[in-house]
Amino acid sequence: MSIVENRKATHDYFIEDRFEAGLVLEGWEVKAIRAGHVQLKESYIIVRDGALWVIGMHISALPTASTHIHPNATRTRKLLLHAEEISKLIGKVEQRGYTLVPLNLHYRNGRIKLEFGLGRGKKLHDKRDTARDKDWAREKERLMKHDNTRRQ
Repeated sequence: MSIVENRKATHDYFIEDRFEAGLVLEGWEVKAIRAGHVQLKESYIIVRDGALWVIGMHISALPTASTHIHPNATRTRKLLLHAEEISKLIGKVEQRGYTLVPLNLHYRNGRIKLEFGLGRGKKLHDKRDTARDKDWAREKERLMKHDNTRRQ
């Protein structure tokens, strides 16, 4: 079950491979995510000290959060992956020029997981081609639907 999706990611990147990771979260963050107060639009993943970190993921604190904590909405959060997966990703990111892009946040067995992709940036003409293909597919569906209603 998806909590939030990053639709901008598939517009800006060719996603070649997908991975799933856990997140290190605080209690107020979990409550806010369950309430839907999270945004992935401007977030990205970096490699630092042999670990993966999410930067820019915005989690708005609930108004009922405790008074003794001061929540930071865009703090850097660590991703939890196996060491062999991390080393494989580090190699691809540093040597081949890939980017790690958060795709969606979802529940898996009651835990909050982040799905991210190994992507390569799109150029402007690639974005135009994708938009043209989507428009043509939509138009084709409309024509087929219109044609089928005439025959009946």
